[in-house]
Amino acid sequence: MKTEKEKMISGEFYNSLDEELVRLRTNVRNLTKEYNQSPSPQLLNKIFEQELDNVYIEPPFYCDYGINTIIEKNVYMNFNCIILDCAPVKIGENTKFGPNVQVYTATHPIDPIERTSGIEYAKAITIGKNCWIGGGSIILAGVTIGDNCTIGAGSVVTKTIPPNSIAVGNPCKVIKTI
Repeated sequence: MKTEKEKMISGEFYNSLDEELVRLRTNVRNLTKEYNQSPSPQLLNKIFEQELDNVYIEPPFYCDYGINTIIEKNVYMNFNCIILDCAPVKIGENTKFGPNVQVYTATHPIDPIERTSGIEYAKAITIGKNCWIGGGSIILAGVTIGDNCTIGAGSVVTKTIPPNSIAVGNPCKVIKTI
C-alpha cells in the first residue's frame, strides 16, 4: 500500500493532512523562514536536499516541500517566488524568474463534494533550460515549458509551451517562435 507521500508525488489523490506530509511541510517552513531572514547557499541546499550549483533565490521564498524540486545550475529566482512542489518540479539550467513567479503543482477536485472531503492531487511541472519567466507569472499543474522560452510578465501558463517560444497572456499563448 502506498503512503500519502508516494500518492502525492505520483499524481494520485492523497490526504494533505497526513502526519508525514505535515511534518515535511513544517520542516521546510522553518528552513525557508530562516533563509528569508538570512539567505545562504547552505540553507538552500537543506531546503532542496541537493547540492545547488550557482543558484540564487532572493528572499522571501516559499515552497511546500523543497525535496520535490530539482534545480539545475545557474538558476536565479527574484523576490517572492512560490513553488508548491507537491509533485516533482524541474527547473532547467540558466533559467531566470522575475519577481512574484508562482509554480503550482497542487490542484483540487472540480467536484465540490470530492473537494470538501479534503483530498487533493498534484501534477508535475517542468521548466526547460535557458528560460525567462516574467514577473508575476503563474505556472499551473501539469505544464511543461520547453527550452529557450520566454514567458511574458503576468502570464498564466495553463498548457504546455513548446521549445523556442515567446508566450504571453492569460491564458498564456505562443506569439512567436525564435
